[in-house]
Amino acid sequence: MIGCGFAGLAAAKHLARQPVEVTLIDHHNFHTFQPLLYQVATAGLDPSDVAYPVRTIFRHDPNVVFRHGRATAVDLDRRRITLADDATIDYDHLIVGTGAAAGFLGITGAAEHARPLYTLGDARRLRNAVLGALEAADAHPENFDGGAPTFVVVGGGATGVETAGALMELLDVSIRQDRLRIDPRRSRVVLLDAGDRLLAGFTDTLGRYAAETLRSRGVIVRLNEPVQEVTATGVRLADGEWIAAAAVVWAGGVTVGPTLAGTLAADHGRGGRVVVEDDLSLSGHPEVYVVGDAAAVPRAPGGDPCPQLAQVAIQSGGHAARQILRRRAGRPTEPFRYKDKGMMAAIGRRAAVTELPRGFVLRGSLGWLAWLGLHIVYLIGFRNRLIVLVDWWWRYVNWPGGPRLIDADVDSD
Repeated sequence: MIGCGFAGLAAAKHLARQPVEVTLIDHHNFHTFQPLLYQVATAGLDPSDVAYPVRTIFRHDPNVVFRHGRATAVDLDRRRITLADDATIDYDHLIVGTGAAAGFLGITGAAEHARPLYTLGDARRLRNAVLGALEAADAHPENFDGGAPTFVVVGGGATGVETAGALMELLDVSIRQDRLRIDPRRSRVVLLDAGDRLLAGFTDTLGRYAAETLRSRGVIVRLNEPVQEVTATGVRLADGEWIAAAAVVWAGGVTVGPTLAGTLAADHGRGGRVVVEDDLSLSGHPEVYVVGDAAAVPRAPGGDPCPQLAQVAIQSGGHAARQILRRRAGRPTEPFRYKDKGMMAAIGRRAAVTELPRGFVLRGSLGWLAWLGLHIVYLIGFRNRLIVLVDWWWRYVNWPGGPRLIDADVDSD
């Protein structure tokens, strides 16, 4: 099993204590709770609050073994995985859940200068960039329009909305509590999207609510504004307008291309996602399953692909594991059917949108409480849940902000 994200973990949990030997392979020895990465990037949570050691998760499951290493190739015919250190691992069944990577849509300079938010390393680097820019604006206001830094977020999906709201709150906390000498009237967070609304996967009403709430909190929301170029000092829009920025956050989408799944000898769909059969197996290789963000997971047999969400990853990982057990028992596999449990996005403190099946929606404080509760439930490890719950409760009451630390030794992924 390659990948210890939501899909890989779900698959391994279904196979734990079953009469099979499971080897989990990942180049990180921890699982990352990706929905809260923006909180790490904006100094709301520590990295350790959203990560948990894989070996600890499966410490009571003797048939699950973790192998720390980066898988670089899969030989489908020989059923063999090659790692970066040239070690090889043979398999009878394989689940590939290697996720995706930031997709820069071919925009000039975006890959070099924009800061994605998909991994824990991305979040730590972004936090360093944001906090470093704030300190630089305090020390040398002449380099930041007289002490008024601007942060640009590209992409109006859930990640972009959440990050923009959290950045605005970080500016407020830094000025009020850290006494950074930054001009609060002219410091800006700008959220750009090429579409005509935010949160395109949600209802129009919730998209409008998100835009109105962000604007009421000081975020500049600009729709129908495609980005043409990103540089080290800002972004250029398609109409030629230039926006200077201390940091550009990229929330404009993902692609499977740079990942291991992107190298598989298989058909690939939009964004490089691997095209799979209805049971999530690879065409011509029924012993191989591709799940989570890496796959074009069908909503139902022959249906359109599911969105790249944590719930899709969890359900598809579990489904693949169950099909392996069915095959080993001599039973036919079953097609995957996605159970929509709704979507959520936080806009900031005491504000979130929640869209549940059958059109039921929550927003504002109720939406935020629902969002908080669900994320606490899905956090891995009791320690993580307790720390995050206490931290969020205290922030709700007093709003002191989180660990505003600039790491000098951020590791690369």
